[in-house]
Amino acid sequence: MLKMFKSKIHRATVTEADLNYMGSITIDEDLMEAANIIVNERVQIVNNNNGERFETYVIKGKRGSGIICLNGAASRKVAVGDIVIIISYAYMDGEEAKKYQPIGVFVDDDNRIAERKLV
Repeated sequence: MLKMFKSKIHRATVTEADLNYMGSITIDEDLMEAANIIVNERVQIVNNNNGERFETYVIKGKRGSGIICLNGAASRKVAVGDIVIIISYAYMDGEEAKKYQPIGVFVDDDNRIAERKLV
């Protein structure tokens, strides 16, 4: 099995950082759906502002809210207003991996979907 790039939410803006929450990233349900990311899925976060790369799990945020909130310890790796890429991965056999096309969800400054396409 190969661990492959499945999808990403590209250049989302961090709207909140909550140190006192027990951990994870809260993502607008519209963005989760568009990127085929589900609740509790493990994702990698890449912070374009400071170069941090870390992993956490997903919590569903209010649909249409544009929320991108890093919770718990992960909140120390971002500042509100930072630009992040949220990447999901999936295990695939060799043949499936050769054929799979990842999904890219590109957002505007308010974390609204600007474009969804295969990348």
